[in-house]
Amino acid sequence: MLKGMKTDPGLLDDLVERGLVHDTTDREALSERLQEPITVYVGFDPTAESLHVGNMIGLMTMRRFQDAGHHVISLAGGATGMVGDPSGKSDERNLLDDDALAHNLAGVVPQLKQFLNFDNADNPAKLLDNRAWTVGVPYLVFLRDIGKHITVNQMMAKESVKARMEGDQGISYTEFSYMLLQAHDFAWLHENEGCEMQMGGSDQWGNITLGADLIRRRTGGHAYALTWPLLTKADGTKYGKTAGGETLWLSPALMSPYRFYQSWIQTDDEDLFKLLAQLTLLPVTAVRDIVTEHEAEPHRRLGQRRLARELTALVHGEEAAQGAQAASAVVFGGSVAELEISALGMLAGEVPSTVLSRSWLTEPDNLVPILVEAGIASSKSEAGRLLKQNGVSLNDDKVGADVVVDSERLLHERFCLIRKGKKHVSMLVFED
Repeated sequence: MLKGMKTDPGLLDDLVERGLVHDTTDREALSERLQEPITVYVGFDPTAESLHVGNMIGLMTMRRFQDAGHHVISLAGGATGMVGDPSGKSDERNLLDDDALAHNLAGVVPQLKQFLNFDNADNPAKLLDNRAWTVGVPYLVFLRDIGKHITVNQMMAKESVKARMEGDQGISYTEFSYMLLQAHDFAWLHENEGCEMQMGGSDQWGNITLGADLIRRRTGGHAYALTWPLLTKADGTKYGKTAGGETLWLSPALMSPYRFYQSWIQTDDEDLFKLLAQLTLLPVTAVRDIVTEHEAEPHRRLGQRRLARELTALVHGEEAAQGAQAASAVVFGGSVAELEISALGMLAGEVPSTVLSRSWLTEPDNLVPILVEAGIASSKSEAGRLLKQNGVSLNDDKVGADVVVDSERLLHERFCLIRKGKKHVSMLVFED
């Protein structure tokens, strides 16, 4: 226990108000225990090279616990990731080798550090890898020290196990054993790190309570479990992918800040309170105010824009959030002239863009050939017709065929946004 530290006595009530408590062990006892610092952990198996939006509830709940004065452990599953958790899966997971796991961990670990404070002098978050205490344990020792305390009846009662056994694919002994490894993690952290509580999604309830029971059987100690509801949309499907099926990765290499921002603009109105309450650090009172303002004029999508801004700032940083917001506004008719260079660069990466040599800027009567070169018009005659019809603008200025694209037309000496009609937006990028 972390002596001398103050905790937020209203933490559990706040979690309930946000819809972040699906189930707990000993609710009354847990509420009392949280009046003093407690050590909690959440595990993240590195099954991919990046975390995704579905992991954000775990990251944000740990953040709330740390901010409230509790000690948090983020557990990277370098060992359990080799096996795969059957929870919520109808098919066997692909097994990962050492190289794949190392690659994935290299991407996941910085993301864990992004959400938690590991440099807090009084209460730093910890990052541990269960590979450290699992890989060297001989199989017979594991069976003797862990397996003997857990009955097959307990394991068979787990919903994910029953579902897999009733399905066509069945379940392998490897995945069936996953819950033993997770229980071992909880017991190890309890004995070596003083960890008293594990948290996770509602599909982890059986795994977590199995660990709490193992602690009781092995040491007589008391441990707590807390789960939150899985992050689902109004129609019951899981959040984590866009309407087009694109995974909402937290890595900018897999999903740009602009696309991440845009994905939240499509959020259903009825999901706004839940997402703002569960995935942001805004107080619940502020969330209610935002939703109320949104409901007064839903066509303005104020709630979606606030949600997109808050989440993009959390995941990618404030500068990226500002750039994504500004770039998004330009695509939908906003002014491009006010964009910072970083936002222009972001926009160039998202809309059709053409890189041209700066030598084009000294050519006379260059607008028509540039439109053809950039694919905005299929021929010089089409480009001429577009210009006659006032169908082309450069950086939001309507232009005719007599206009020359020179250095004075460029934004930040490199960029020129072209609009063709109302919907087509493209970017010219001039380089030496």
